[in-house]
Amino acid sequence: MGIKQNQYTIIMKKLLIPIVIIVIIIGMFYMLSGGKYNQAVTYQEDAITAWSNVESAYQRRSDLIGNLVKTVQGAADFERTTLKEVIDARSKATSINIDPSNITPDQMAQFQKVQSGLTSALSRLLVTVERYPDLKANQNFLNLQTQLEGTENRINVERNRYNESVGTYNKYLRVFPNNIVLTRLGNFEKMTRFEAEEGTEKAPDVDFDFK
Repeated sequence: MGIKQNQYTIIMKKLLIPIVIIVIIIGMFYMLSGGKYNQAVTYQEDAITAWSNVESAYQRRSDLIGNLVKTVQGAADFERTTLKEVIDARSKATSINIDPSNITPDQMAQFQKVQSGLTSALSRLLVTVERYPDLKANQNFLNLQTQLEGTENRINVERNRYNESVGTYNKYLRVFPNNIVLTRLGNFEKMTRFEAEEGTEKAPDVDFDFK
């Protein structure tokens, strides 16, 4: 009986060692993967928040342009074609809705295209205003002009911050062993950056100098 008990104890000890090793490995993997998952979620949410700030800056510009259009519409004999171009471009720009967690390169390109179209239309309108001294002296117009200039700067800042957040997130997904662990833990996809349009290296320029 004693011999059998000793044999049983030896067998249990032999089995216990690999079981303990397996438990330790599983525990280590859980801690490793859990930490990486949480960090990926944090970086992803930071990038989504940064995109929301980009959209907010563009929305503020759209609102200011709407007020600018109303001011310009009050000017006698103002060029209706130029005004209509701005109104149409603003309508197109506000019609684009993007899911920040799933921005494709095509969606980003379309977003940039309509925003650039609005910038171009606005630039042409502001050039046209040169021929209307009453508008140039209108205090409401001057205030909107100043606010638009500040908003263009804010858009550039928020776009850069978004690109930085996306860069941090994308790099985190690609480095080893994150690229293996995270593909098995959740829906983490590479996010799309803003890119300079062909022929440009900075945000669209709007000329606000009417001196």
